[in-house]
Amino acid sequence: MAERGLRWEGISSRHSDYIVSQLDDVTRIRALLITRVEYTAYALGQLEPGLLPRAKWYLGRGASGQGLVLHSRGGLGDATFVMGDPGAVAAILSIHPGTTHTYATCQPQHLAVLREVYRLSNQQPMIRMGVTRETFRAAHAVPTHILSGVDIRRINGLYGSDGSSSYYVPEHIDAGVYRGVVVDGRLVAVAGTHVVSTQEHVAVVGNVFTHPAYRGHGYATAATSAVTESLLEYCDHVVLTVDPVNSPAVAAYTRLGYEKVCQLVEASAARRDPSGFGSFTRRVRAAMRGRKYDGALVTLPSNERH
Repeated sequence: MAERGLRWEGISSRHSDYIVSQLDDVTRIRALLITRVEYTAYALGQLEPGLLPRAKWYLGRGASGQGLVLHSRGGLGDATFVMGDPGAVAAILSIHPGTTHTYATCQPQHLAVLREVYRLSNQQPMIRMGVTRETFRAAHAVPTHILSGVDIRRINGLYGSDGSSSYYVPEHIDAGVYRGVVVDGRLVAVAGTHVVSTQEHVAVVGNVFTHPAYRGHGYATAATSAVTESLLEYCDHVVLTVDPVNSPAVAAYTRLGYEKVCQLVEASAARRDPSGFGSFTRRVRAAMRGRKYDGALVTLPSNERH
């Protein structure tokens, strides 16, 4: 059905009203995301043909602005990404909260909205940093090695050296770009990727780790440099997230040419309504109310205005 313009006649101006619709047009989704490519790099990566079927996109539009929500399913778990007007995001999540458990990425202004829908844990403020071919400064002092799925035991062993569990499989490594530092035959540092999109020309660097006994030698910087250098051969934008408290890491990435772009928050999220009954009834009611607006009409209670 062709999209119609928003027509607010008959909708009470005394409430926060939003039209929520599911997006399937990749061109339209891309147009929304590229306005803030460093923040949206992960979401852009979900437009890859192999990942697109695992993603659901929702747009909310109202008088206060528009917001976008992405719910995606991946090999390492479900994820939720939000951007835009908090009120519009709240409207979307009220009827499309996603899976029972997810890993949420948002900006600080969205936290109040997410807390209404989810119980948040392991909440972590982060800095998003980005680099381009023009700003990148390679670090070649330490030799690095290309890693692939055949190295999975060494990789999981390294990630587990701090006492945590690691469950990567060969497909995770082969689908990304991974580089490591080897000392005396032992893998002691690694850097990799969360997302690589040759179609969208963006990548998200991550999974950077050094064995506790080998820290302070620049090994993680070397591995990150090698990954970044490889990605910039075909990506226009390469980004990563880092804990702002981790000053050595921020400084190392800065030396490589990464620049601070924005703040964001990452958190584990569990739906407050695990049965989904509440969101289901709201979704049915909103769909009936919004028929003539080519979407679902969501009216937020006054205490949910943002």
